[in-house]
Amino acid sequence: MNFKVEKRIGVRATSERIWEVIADLPGWNAWNPVDTDLSGTIAFGGTITLTEAVPGLPERTYTARVGDWQPDARLVWIERRGFLFNVIRYYEIDQLEVGSCIVSNGFIFSGFRGEGFYEKHRKTLRTACESISEALRATAES
Repeated sequence: MNFKVEKRIGVRATSERIWEVIADLPGWNAWNPVDTDLSGTIAFGGTITLTEAVPGLPERTYTARVGDWQPDARLVWIERRGFLFNVIRYYEIDQLEVGSCIVSNGFIFSGFRGEGFYEKHRKTLRTACESISEALRATAES
């Protein structure tokens, strides 16, 4: 079973502009309050190393595998936390019309321990998703 925390937000920018912000991994330090110090390659099977600083949880650095990506549309990475716990992180861009998009970011937890983590931290993770969304919108619209 999967457990999801997500925030969707309207952004007055093109999908290309939003993707430009997302695809600039080293630039995340300038706008993203949760995911910082990103490095890696956006490519199928590529890896991304980042520091995750969710307020209320211990800061941690980890490496994840890119699971899916499409320019101007999505970036998905997968972190395996042992054989009982996986986390999928994602950013999705849905262009409604030129200059107007809905952007989603979130966490999907799976596995036995994933359910427990979700139940314990979903409010904290929801707040993190909200702060990421607001920061991404402000950056893309500027």
